[in-house]
Amino acid sequence: MSTSQQLHFDAIVCDGHCDTLGDVLAGTRRLHDHASSGHVDLPRLRAGGVTAQVFACFVPVSEYHTGATRHALQRLDAFHETLAADDRDLLLATGAADIRQAKTSGKIAGLLGLEGAEALAGSLEVLRCFHRLGVRVLGLTWNFRNEVADGVHDSGTTGLTPFGVRVIEESNRIGMVIDVSHLSPAGLTHVLAVSQQPVIASHSNARALCDHIRNLTDAQIEAIAAKGGLIGATFVPIFLTSPEENATLGHVLDHLDYLIRVAGPDHVMIGSDFDGIRFAPPGIEDASHYPALTAGMLARGHDEATVRKVLGLNFLRVLETVSGR
Repeated sequence: MSTSQQLHFDAIVCDGHCDTLGDVLAGTRRLHDHASSGHVDLPRLRAGGVTAQVFACFVPVSEYHTGATRHALQRLDAFHETLAADDRDLLLATGAADIRQAKTSGKIAGLLGLEGAEALAGSLEVLRCFHRLGVRVLGLTWNFRNEVADGVHDSGTTGLTPFGVRVIEESNRIGMVIDVSHLSPAGLTHVLAVSQQPVIASHSNARALCDHIRNLTDAQIEAIAAKGGLIGATFVPIFLTSPEENATLGHVLDHLDYLIRVAGPDHVMIGSDFDGIRFAPPGIEDASHYPALTAGMLARGHDEATVRKVLGLNFLRVLETVSGR
């Protein structure tokens, strides 16, 4: 085993965002089986040395006005049913302590997230119920306006709605990590002003390297870092380079290099967006290829401490800070 592989498999490795539960709900994939399609399942997470995976509950736009809460609950149920059927390789993580336990026991920690607050149905009571079901990451929007804030594709400049302010305050109180990827610039600024806890942008890259609306400016990167939060370098080809067909692992490493330089090594994480992307860049084709990311960071001169932070320790710190455990 090479030095980089030894480091990788010794480290705590956390991926802050994937959309795999959509396929699990649809019945086209089982988490326990190595699939020939998609990017994430337990065998490939294990092969890639991944300790913890955030499984996002994405609500399709078609469900926004007809059953957003129901659909999010169905995705949560797909995870809980998987866990109930066989918990030998998987555990539900609701805090940093569970991720450490997973590393010690050889299991994979699954964390649950909402991608978009449409599922809250304008209710703090529903937010608390999702928290009781194990959800620990709340993405406020998915590109478009909802009852909390404007998405990144909206032109509004008003930031959070009054309900959105209450969502941030209640999330801080109960220990829910706020995710600002997909949020409008005004919304991000407002969140940082209201939140008493660090926030994450779970899957967003650097606008300076790839001028896409979903990527973050230097000022936004610095503001999230100043709050103690994290920016999750993502594998989404269109957020890596243009044309997206040219995207490779090298471009992922370019964004990691840049984010580490601008935000500092304590404020960068990984958020692949596996199973939410049309194709994964060559070199990081699925979750089993994570060791290549570690090898690439070491080859580019990042020291072991920085690599360990980016791979998982930074996310562990923020989760522990927000959740209290």
